[in-house]
Amino acid sequence: MTLPAELVVVARDAVRAGHAASLSAYVAEAVAARQTRDRSLATLADLYGGPPPPGEPDAARPWLRLGPPPAPVGCPR
Repeated sequence: MTLPAELVVVARDAVRAGHAASLSAYVAEAVAARQTRDRSLATLADLYGGPPPPGEPDAARPWLRLGPPPAPVGCPR
């Protein structure tokens, strides 16, 4: 597996800052978050009979006690 250099820099910085135990742990957490997001979107699609209306997932975030949406891949926060 390869990652863009800028993502590796951000991940290493997170490990150095103590936000992750290792690069592997950081990547595993990111993959798990993506899988959770994909499952949530699939559940919404099932409930709506297709993709939810624009803005609906973001409007639901506070009710679900979720943080802000993740930054697009390749864009450090």
